[in-house]
Amino acid sequence: MAAPSSSAVGLWIRGTGQSLGSLFTLTKPFCSAAAASKSLNAQQLAERLRAQKREQKTKKPMPTNPVQRRVQELVRFTQQLQRVHPNVLAKALSRGILHQDKDLVVINKPYGLPVHGGPGVQLCISDVLPILAKMLHGHKAEPLHLCHRLDKETTGVMVLAWEKDVAHQIQELFRTRQVAKKYWAITVRVPVPSAGVVDIPIMEKEVQGHQQHHKMTLSPSYRMDNGKMVKVRSSRNAHVAVTQYQVLSSTLSSAFLELQPITGIKHQLRVHLSFGLDCPILGDHKYSDWSSLAPQKLSVGTLKKLGLEQSKTRHIPLHLHARQLILPALGSRKEELNLVCKLPHFFVHSLRRLGLEMPSQDQNRDSELGPLGAQ
Repeated sequence: MAAPSSSAVGLWIRGTGQSLGSLFTLTKPFCSAAAASKSLNAQQLAERLRAQKREQKTKKPMPTNPVQRRVQELVRFTQQLQRVHPNVLAKALSRGILHQDKDLVVINKPYGLPVHGGPGVQLCISDVLPILAKMLHGHKAEPLHLCHRLDKETTGVMVLAWEKDVAHQIQELFRTRQVAKKYWAITVRVPVPSAGVVDIPIMEKEVQGHQQHHKMTLSPSYRMDNGKMVKVRSSRNAHVAVTQYQVLSSTLSSAFLELQPITGIKHQLRVHLSFGLDCPILGDHKYSDWSSLAPQKLSVGTLKKLGLEQSKTRHIPLHLHARQLILPALGSRKEELNLVCKLPHFFVHSLRRLGLEMPSQDQNRDSELGPLGAQ
């Protein structure tokens, strides 16, 4: 298949949610056998043609009902980066670079894109690092290296390194808690108090029920026994987990939070907010309820503000954004590096719908969306 043109990529990135089908209409058609035969065998070409036909069949006119329109917008948003060509993804990442020097490349990680491959993963960031390196440093460039990871559903600042040694040094900075991290999140309900520290160990447990699955959960050192506080022997599988939080803006039913994870345990922020503060992150369908994996349940008022029905909440993306990283001086760089990433479009849209406000010093910075903001 011929590589998509840069103008096609630009149109797609700046759009407010074009479907995959409309993306491919900007590129050269699949049925160009001469172009396709250079990089695709017959089976791959047939699979692509079938996929294109399926996409065309599922195309529907934009509904007039505002709720249905909002659902389609969210569905397109969550799907558009999962089935594109690796070259298109690499180009999109290059347009969203936050910082670049001789040691590092810092990107804006899009929503719904896993960092590593695995079962059912068709495309991930590690797959396109060789392509991204060549786009930035020419055809002979060695692949970039991951310095840390973010969850598939998390957006924001992500650091890559040109050399493996530099990547290992930065990984060590993360491991020894020398990197300052700030996340922004929208929560269902408002934490009380409005600022504080959650210091509760976390461990992984199997959830018994209709669907057996594993989740991270709290493993506190104390429990109530007949009205008395009793110390519990800590599990050997529990990890120390500490999260500092502050409410930036709130309404009666939702809040906009700044989070600083002091430790880096899997799903720490999601678990501390949902099970520790009883304020799950908007769009967190895994940790809003312990016993099930059902879509998040929202109040009638919140649904009305978001323009959704309860039956469609499964389309709401996780509103968790890696806002800022501060890397200490490293190697030839004598000063700390402050990296800040704009909010994605869907996050800004939800803030406005819910009546939440950004801190005044950040309003101008985030009011205009960056190259990947339209995602």
